[in-house]
Amino acid sequence: MSHTHIHPYSATRNSLQQHHIIEVPGDKSISHRALLFGALANGVTRVSSLLEAQDVNSTRSCLIQLGAEISRDGSDWIVQGRGAAGFKAPTDSLNCGNSGTTIRLLMGILAGQPFEAHLHGDASLSKRPMKRIATPLRQMGAQIQLTDDQTPPVQMTGTRPLHPIHYSLPVASAQLKSAVLLAGLAAEGMTQLTGHTHSRDHTERLLKHFGVHVEATVQRGNPNASLSIQGGQTLSAANVNVPGDISSAAFWLGLGALIPCGKIEIQNVLLNPTRTGILSLLQKMGARIQFEITSTEPEPVGTIQVEHSDLRAIDILPPEVPTLIDELPLIAILATFAAGTTTVRGAEELRVKETDRLEAIAKNLRAMGGEIELYPDGFAIHGPQTLRGAAIDSFGDHRIAMAFSVAALKAQGSSEIRESECVAISYPTFYETLNELTGSR
Repeated sequence: MSHTHIHPYSATRNSLQQHHIIEVPGDKSISHRALLFGALANGVTRVSSLLEAQDVNSTRSCLIQLGAEISRDGSDWIVQGRGAAGFKAPTDSLNCGNSGTTIRLLMGILAGQPFEAHLHGDASLSKRPMKRIATPLRQMGAQIQLTDDQTPPVQMTGTRPLHPIHYSLPVASAQLKSAVLLAGLAAEGMTQLTGHTHSRDHTERLLKHFGVHVEATVQRGNPNASLSIQGGQTLSAANVNVPGDISSAAFWLGLGALIPCGKIEIQNVLLNPTRTGILSLLQKMGARIQFEITSTEPEPVGTIQVEHSDLRAIDILPPEVPTLIDELPLIAILATFAAGTTTVRGAEELRVKETDRLEAIAKNLRAMGGEIELYPDGFAIHGPQTLRGAAIDSFGDHRIAMAFSVAALKAQGSSEIRESECVAISYPTFYETLNELTGSR
């Protein structure tokens, strides 16, 4: 178990005129799906710039247990597609590690496979709710057993064909939406999703890239489209170049806005509109941010630049939360230094992430001498506040560790980030880049 010490940023150690040009690791959501869809496809898929971090490694390992052939070719990864009916029953339990995406999307795929599978994860994943995934998959014909707390491990027996369903999504969850769409491929007929469909759309975009049609019907004045997928469609191999993860880039955007360390330019970063809520939010807070889209297929990709500025408080309402869900720990840090009261509501999903992120934010801010009013679904923070260095408990959550590493740069005195190795879940080189930008370690 490792701890990282971070010293406050000192402008005297760094040139204020520096122009830092960086790239961030590949997007985690797209990396998972590139491997999963490549394994489901007919043919050979080449994946470039795959995120090589613990969560994605969990997906790769599970797919290999299911019979997929995944090998490295230089800096690329090659996936020999098994086809929809080519998976084999695993001889051992599928270890999903810390990855909610791995276990939930695999549940959708395995619902349509005619064999038994057992899925488990680490201590954190074993506390995360799975009933919302199991409910529609059971309606489609899969047999799924969870613990009494409706958490992993997951014991399931799939069947083919599944029953098509019309299902209203109760929450805006890309993992839930994706699991049902993937199960819909193995259904005999049309599966339709309504309700809270307005979450990350990487599955819809990449399914199209692999030759699958997902029909979206948009009603005027309703941000949620109806999604339909016809069962029996096959995926055709397609090369995927994974763009940089904007959720990882967000920490450098926040750092650049808070600290006068020069201009930070992030290249080749994902600019999918379901993920760019952090950009519009930072602009509302007064951050000096510019971005440009340089390519659009299968995902919008481009460049972002940020420079130091004074920040002001804003209100974040429930409809805005789905495009900001991974960035909310960082937003809490920004709010601490912004003028006025920032409120966040409708973020109860944060309580069932790698840890209860709302409680983790509150505990660590208070440890640094900060004040926060916590709600069941969000928080209120009045700023600007003065923070002091402290021992920070990451709770093994990569986003908590990275957000409070940024906070530590603005604190009075040094801080210690406990269990800092958890950043490897999504960003193994985070602290190397932090040191490159600020010289703070």
